[in-house]
Amino acid sequence: MPRSGPISLSLPPFAGATRRIILANVAAFFALAVLSWASPSLEGFLLRHLILEPLAVGRGEVWQLFTYAFVQEGILPILFGMLTLWFTGSLLEGARGSRWLAELYITSVIGGAAIATAVSFTRVLHFRPDVGAIGAWGGIFGLLVAIAMLFGDQEFLLWFVLRIKAKYMVAIYILIAVAILLKQSDSFGALLQLSGALCGFLFVRFAPNRGIALGFSERYFGLRNQYYRWKRRRAARKFEVYMRKQDREVHFDKDGRYVDPDEMRKNPDDKRWMN
Repeated sequence: MPRSGPISLSLPPFAGATRRIILANVAAFFALAVLSWASPSLEGFLLRHLILEPLAVGRGEVWQLFTYAFVQEGILPILFGMLTLWFTGSLLEGARGSRWLAELYITSVIGGAAIATAVSFTRVLHFRPDVGAIGAWGGIFGLLVAIAMLFGDQEFLLWFVLRIKAKYMVAIYILIAVAILLKQSDSFGALLQLSGALCGFLFVRFAPNRGIALGFSERYFGLRNQYYRWKRRRAARKFEVYMRKQDREVHFDKDGRYVDPDEMRKNPDDKRWMN
C-alpha cells in the first residue's frame, strides 16, 4: 500500500475486524442506553463494575482493563470515536490483516489501561486511583500511532476540513491529550489515551507482521517439532545400540530416519542411474 496519495471522499470498506469492533461498541452503547431507561439502578451497578477504576482493579476487578472501552460517554463521543476507528482501522486492516488489527486494538486497550492504572497509584501529577475512565480512545490512539508509523505521509482530512498528513494529524491528537493531561480535570482519561498510544507504538515496533497469536503459534509448533525430532533421534540411537548387541548393524541419519543398507552401499560417484 502506498505511503502517500490523493484524498478520496469515498468511504472505506466496512468489514472484517474493524466492523466487529465498531458493532460491539455500538451494541454496548445501545444496550446500556436501554438499560438506563428500563432499570437505572441495574445500569448504575453495571457501570460501577465496567468502567476503569484503578482502586477496583487493585481489588481484583481486572476485567475493567478491557470492559471500560465499551462504555461511552454520549452520542458525540461514540460517533467521532467510531468514525475515527472506521477510517484508521480499515486502512490498517487492508495492509496487515484482521488478526493484526484486532491484536493491535486489544493490546492498546488493555495495555494502556494497565499502564494508566499503575501510574495512578504513584499519584504523580495529582493522579488519583479512585478516578475512573471510559471510552474506546485508548485503543483508537493505538491505531492512530500505527497509522503515523506505517503511513505517515498518507493525507487525511482532519475533522473533515483540514488536509494534513497522517503523522502531523496524530501529533495534533497527542498534543491535545498532553495538554488535557497537564491542564484539565480529566487527566486520567488523557493518561489512558497516551498509554494506549504507547502500547500501539510498541506493538507496531516489536510484534510480528502477522500478529502475536500467529507468531506464538509458529514458535510453539517449532519447539514442539524440535522436541519430537530429539525424541526420534534418541530412540534411533537406543535402537542402534540394541541391534549391535544382537550382532546386527542398523543406521539412522541425523534426523533419526532409517537408512536403507542398499542405499549406503551405493557409490555416490556412480551416475549410471541418472537419465
